[in-house]
Amino acid sequence: KTPPAQPRSVFSIQIVEKNAEPEMTLLTYLRRKLCLTGTKLGCAEGGCGACTVMVSRFHSNRNAIVHQAVNACLAPICSLHHCAVTTVEGIGSVASKVHPVQERIAKAHGSQCGFCTPGIVMSMYALLRNNPQPMMRDIEEAFQGMMRPMIYNMILFSLMCRGKAGACYMITGQKEEKGDSTNSVQQLFDPSEFMPLDPTQEIIFPPELMSLSKQPLRELRFIGERMQWIQPSSLKELLQLKAEYPAAKLVVGNTEVGIEMKYKNQFYPLILAPAFIDELNSIQYTENGIVFGASVTLTLLGNVLHGEVNKLPSYKTEVFQAILRQLHWFAGQQIRNVAAIGGNIMTASPISDLNPVFMAAGCKLTLMSKGKINIFFLNLGSKVVCYRKTALKPEEILLSIEIPYTRKYFSAFKQSPRKEDDIAIVTCGMNVVFWEGSNIVQDIQLSYGGMASTTVLATTTRSQLIGRQWDEEMLQDACSYLTEEMTLSPSAPGGMVAYRRTLTISLFFKFFLTVQQTLNVNPCTGVCHHGGCGYKLWRTPLHAAVPPGQNMDDVIGRPIMHLSAVKQATGEAVYCDDIPCYKNELYLALVTSTKPHAYIKSIDTTDAMAVPGVVTFVCAKDIPGSNKTGPVVYDETVLADEKVTCVGHIVGAIVADTPAHAQRAAKAVRISYQELQAVIITIQDAIANESFYQPTRTIERGDLTQGFQESDNILQGEIHIGGQEHFYLETNCTLAVPRGEDGEMELFVSTQSTAKTQALVAKALGVPASHIVCRVKRMGGGFGGKETRSTILSTIVAVAAHKVKRAVRCMLDRDEDMLVSGGRHPFFGRYKVGFKKNGKVMALDVTYYSNAGNSMDLSLSIMERALLHMDNCYNIPHVRGTGYICRTNLPSNTAFRGFGGPQGMMVAESWINDVALSCGLPAEQVRELNLYKQGEYTPFNQCLEQFTIDRCWRECMNISDFHQRKANVEQHRWTKRGLSIIPTKFGISFTAAGALVHIYTDGSVLLTHGGTEMGQGLHTKMVQVASRTLEIPSTKIFISETSTNTVPNTSPTAASASSDLNGMAVYNACKTLLQRLEPYKAKNPKGFWEDWVCRQTYFDRVNLSANGFYKTPDLGYDFETNSGHPFNYFSYGVAVSEVEIDCLTGSHKNLHTSIVMDVGKSLNPALDIGQVEGAFMQGVGLFTLEELRYSSQGYLYTRGPGMYKIPAFGDIPTELKVSLLRDAPNEKAIFSSKAVGEPPLFLAASVFYAIKDAITAARAESGLIGPFRLDSPATPERIRNACEDKFTKLCPPPEPGTYTPWDVRV
Repeated sequence: KTPPAQPRSVFSIQIVEKNAEPEMTLLTYLRRKLCLTGTKLGCAEGGCGACTVMVSRFHSNRNAIVHQAVNACLAPICSLHHCAVTTVEGIGSVASKVHPVQERIAKAHGSQCGFCTPGIVMSMYALLRNNPQPMMRDIEEAFQGMMRPMIYNMILFSLMCRGKAGACYMITGQKEEKGDSTNSVQQLFDPSEFMPLDPTQEIIFPPELMSLSKQPLRELRFIGERMQWIQPSSLKELLQLKAEYPAAKLVVGNTEVGIEMKYKNQFYPLILAPAFIDELNSIQYTENGIVFGASVTLTLLGNVLHGEVNKLPSYKTEVFQAILRQLHWFAGQQIRNVAAIGGNIMTASPISDLNPVFMAAGCKLTLMSKGKINIFFLNLGSKVVCYRKTALKPEEILLSIEIPYTRKYFSAFKQSPRKEDDIAIVTCGMNVVFWEGSNIVQDIQLSYGGMASTTVLATTTRSQLIGRQWDEEMLQDACSYLTEEMTLSPSAPGGMVAYRRTLTISLFFKFFLTVQQTLNVNPCTGVCHHGGCGYKLWRTPLHAAVPPGQNMDDVIGRPIMHLSAVKQATGEAVYCDDIPCYKNELYLALVTSTKPHAYIKSIDTTDAMAVPGVVTFVCAKDIPGSNKTGPVVYDETVLADEKVTCVGHIVGAIVADTPAHAQRAAKAVRISYQELQAVIITIQDAIANESFYQPTRTIERGDLTQGFQESDNILQGEIHIGGQEHFYLETNCTLAVPRGEDGEMELFVSTQSTAKTQALVAKALGVPASHIVCRVKRMGGGFGGKETRSTILSTIVAVAAHKVKRAVRCMLDRDEDMLVSGGRHPFFGRYKVGFKKNGKVMALDVTYYSNAGNSMDLSLSIMERALLHMDNCYNIPHVRGTGYICRTNLPSNTAFRGFGGPQGMMVAESWINDVALSCGLPAEQVRELNLYKQGEYTPFNQCLEQFTIDRCWRECMNISDFHQRKANVEQHRWTKRGLSIIPTKFGISFTAAGALVHIYTDGSVLLTHGGTEMGQGLHTKMVQVASRTLEIPSTKIFISETSTNTVPNTSPTAASASSDLNGMAVYNACKTLLQRLEPYKAKNPKGFWEDWVCRQTYFDRVNLSANGFYKTPDLGYDFETNSGHPFNYFSYGVAVSEVEIDCLTGSHKNLHTSIVMDVGKSLNPALDIGQVEGAFMQGVGLFTLEELRYSSQGYLYTRGPGMYKIPAFGDIPTELKVSLLRDAPNEKAIFSSKAVGEPPLFLAASVFYAIKDAITAARAESGLIGPFRLDSPATPERIRNACEDKFTKLCPPPEPGTYTPWDVRV
């Protein structure tokens, strides 16, 4: 219902939906039915936050309006009766007025690609509606689990800026630090310009909804195409319905059922929605505890428990505090807002965060069916009989749970790969009761999740510990009992068997120490419980400040806001899938292989074609041109014809009237296979089978034999570096529109490579490339993943559009995208290094193996770059590097930010770290000793000119207070701190670029260039370049899109060189135009721009359109002769990081990072700092968190944010400093700038080696010294296993070859 006019309200409408489809989510309804595309689809499982909206409802039992951030991708449209839904469009717009949250995130440079920005805006907006003056911890919780905001630091800082009287407060609540007195500081933005937040100006809750919400509930029924949704109005109705339909599924928040139906092929024809039944929402206080109705949300549960903890004595609320600790890390705020406590229990997940706590606490469940009530105490055993199955009778429901008060010694623990919003590896609840006045155990409950197919009680251990004194002897026996009782099959689902078993003991030891501390016996020291982050954001000193006297219209070097930032913050920025639907448009869904290596015997589409709305099935025989494709060599097929070579190999596609129908039909296609051998999945498989692509590359300089002879010591080592999923928030998307004649087709694509897309689509359709137009407005992230792999989907969609002669659209679901698109190459490195006693490296022989997958793609170039970075920043007199590219039965891996460079440098840092450990010297001393110096030569014989690593090193040591920080480290037995400094040298080279500039007679300028915008701010920088060159304000220059019909034959937007190449092309085009305008400027030297480009130029027939072109000079390298120049120049940087690890669990916390980056003379410091931050955090994911997990048959388990975790806000270092090196102009790029996109990523290795430094200290406690292997990423499992101690010895890993592992390292 339309409320009274509000200052920022774009529109507010009443929606009456009489035929609501139970299977339709709010997100689909908003985007497809209401055409509100500001809310984005990122994952469809509530794990990324891109789809966040605010749902407001009047709750009669609370007599209050409640505003909640909700995942629109999971919220069924049927669940929103009498709700007000506020989307990002509803709080502000460019045309009217932006909301203060939108303004801050835009002007404070908190938006890059912008795809996740609306979700971040709405999360903050919902928080402010409930709490206009939030503390930092409130913002932490609001953003928990939100993924891929690449400028975490700037986002958090922008949203804490008050904008009152010019004041800007730090997130710690202190005034902003202005930097030290020796450094001039240029602010990135002026907080005094921000609008203040005025809660009185927000959109009101519609009065009509208020009235309707106060009316008595009545039953609602929605009947869809194949599913029915019933919302009963009373408990009696619910019990009657459950008696009539015992198989019906109960749904409150849809956070589990929605995912089961979307991704696990589950189907429930009848849904009962009891979310608003009074008895299920009641909260009652009893003598023994608090009774919560089963529909009470986890957010409300937490709020109530918080209140009790604050007012009751601590001894009475131990269970409450344990539950609150678990809730703090439970999913994201959007999930907790709707997920019900009953749903969490009845899902019966073996890795539930809460069920072990409920079980250890002896919580009381009340079950109910028609005419019956059943009471059950969880500490007497579980109602779970097997994996995700309960012993409840089909007609029974869970009515309530009573959480008891007094449990004096009670703790809960959860260990997960990532701290916030992650599923548990092992979780537990522990409770001990002593006989009065003693430390003798009267009773003990130890409940574990993640150690069986159900939550289990350690009953045998319990019986052995009752009557024992709580002392060291009891501890040792308890660990032995737990080792025997908490066993796992070596092939157990989830893997990590030794780690999980060790955790059961380690977590009990934590509990033991906690109880000891409470008993005042041997106070607990050195056991860390990582809590909130407590960020302190240190403002970056921008040493590349513009020179005094620079014209204000000259925007080069100024922190100009990303040109699309405001539109991104308001949801008005248009991405590929936001383009309005064409008339009669169809949707495509992929059909992929389930076998890694097999012949296709037959394809049966009978069931698929029977699905309503299906138009056709597209297969290889429908391709009118060539089925061969590939970015460099044509070694792939568009659609598999006779054979599949990986799980996820695309076999065909279904075209239908809706995405839902297309996806349902795609799952119904039946493919018969004849399986083939051998199946090669891992690098080790490829080595054993000699499965390599050719050629093998080698770089060699010096004399290895001589080098090893001159060495005092020689060591050998290995390291494995895992792959990485791009996880761009916008998945691959294409819209193909046939133009009806001459085979013309227009493609709207999310791609980094318009020219390659155009060429490969033309090849498949059998038409000239000139008949295909490829357009890119912007991308929601790319990171290299849309350089080549996007062309496969675009070609399939184009073939489908050609076949049906209608527009066809496809945006991949997250699981599909992760399955088919490949990622960063996993690498395996072997090295032999010779060195002096002082740590000086004399000789290196290193071999690299990369897992390329089932096609070559760009793997040769990636391996070449790895070899060209095998030295990192270290001068090695005698060196040889060899690279093998492994052919495996995995989806083809591809370009990813760094393009092999990070893997090459990671191996280098591994051997130099081993050298330091072997010599017993500080790692920073050995690294500095081996650094290159100005004028020295690399292994590929390129001279290092304008070498700034030494300056970066000194400045980074200074701003990080490295030596003081190292001196201040206090080591405890079970928590260790580590410190590391890492340099990077990243070569920059790419081919060529073009630009086209039009000047119109009104003075406006239309600029087009060959680069694509994916959040890096390329368009913004190009406008800055054109503005300076033409000497006009940037507001007169406009970039619409990138397209093949304006700038042809473009290079992909990749290799960090797009600003260099396109900037020079734009510069050349603008210079051409200035030459043509020179006569008019000479005639009227005091005139203005509009005077010089007025109609007179038109009548004088002056061409005000010019193209520009630029190619990088003097590039070329010959691997055979080891001669030439592979790079135009190098970008340099240094980072210092400090971490703290928990030796008992393997968790770590990023405490501090300082970065000094040489970006030449920055074109735009705000964008460059954003790139440094984003690259660094993506590297943190690569080296410490993100892990792709495959079965031995090549099936990818980690196909969404549920199992694949990228860094979140909580992974930002507590203190993060970014500084740009001053006075370091680069004469080889536009306006003395440098590339910045990829080079900073490797600096995150400083976190990895800080972790390794901390592990070294932990190992020393057990008498272990010297080099040891730590593979990347440094996950909690690897950290814990490396910290060898008495607990790990109790749980040795199973012998390889004696079992079939659940997952393999590829």
